[in-house]
Amino acid sequence: MALFRRGIHFGSYGSVDDGPAVFDRLAKAVEIAEASGFDAISVPDHLQQNQVGGGPDSPMFEAYTLLGALAMRTSSPRLLALVSPVTLRSPALLAKCVTSVDVLSHGRAVLGVGAGWDAAEHAAYGLAFPGTGERMDRLDEELAVCRALLRGPRATFDGSFYAVRDAPNSPRPVAGTIPVLVAGGGERRTLDIAARYGDACNVFGGDPAIVRHKFDVLERHCERAGRDPAEITKTVFVFRTDDLAEFAAGARGSAAADADGLIVVGPEDPGRIPAIGAVLAEVFPDVT
Repeated sequence: MALFRRGIHFGSYGSVDDGPAVFDRLAKAVEIAEASGFDAISVPDHLQQNQVGGGPDSPMFEAYTLLGALAMRTSSPRLLALVSPVTLRSPALLAKCVTSVDVLSHGRAVLGVGAGWDAAEHAAYGLAFPGTGERMDRLDEELAVCRALLRGPRATFDGSFYAVRDAPNSPRPVAGTIPVLVAGGGERRTLDIAARYGDACNVFGGDPAIVRHKFDVLERHCERAGRDPAEITKTVFVFRTDDLAEFAAGARGSAAADADGLIVVGPEDPGRIPAIGAVLAEVFPDVT
């Protein structure tokens, strides 16, 4: 069964910092999304807004604090950061953050991870941003540490970048562990990591043939890792939903390319969310 099928990503909180009203607007949009059948809510894990979302002077919440607040405003959707860059937190802290959200939400958290990309953000906040190869190596180790902390009462790990010593993680995840989503379509490293650690993956949308190719690569990595590809929920990230007919056609193309679901960028006008949800409910209905 798919981890989720109809995700919505609230990547921008607007361009005006008017205090608590920023959260109030987001919470209302999230409530509309839940009522419209979305079964996953995601937020960015950044310290500043990128230029696409309004620029660094626009408001940006810390992701896991925000997800904890949204856990109080929702009852059924999965909650995740899309995604946490490997460079932002130590793996042990990341495991603790997502476990806290899981307990607060009664077991609805997903750990969304990626290698990171925003070099300007790292420079602004004094964070190291190593090259792609090292970030991928760190992501591999990060997931090994997180797996140990999320699955067992205590974890010990000694790697090239990270180490934990008999580290507890209490309170425990509600279901005994927390599912992992690995985002990105890199065919050599990212999809290999998704095959070994992921319960879900997320690749960029567009041409269904490219999406199908990415999933084929994932399946080959699964074969090498000894995993059944059916264990991994395959999702596609979609930016454009303004033309509903075009969006519906693209969603059907993704489904034909073997996607289990989509994650769409939330529209600027929350009033459009129900119509987008209706399209997704038709293309990606719940599977019983």
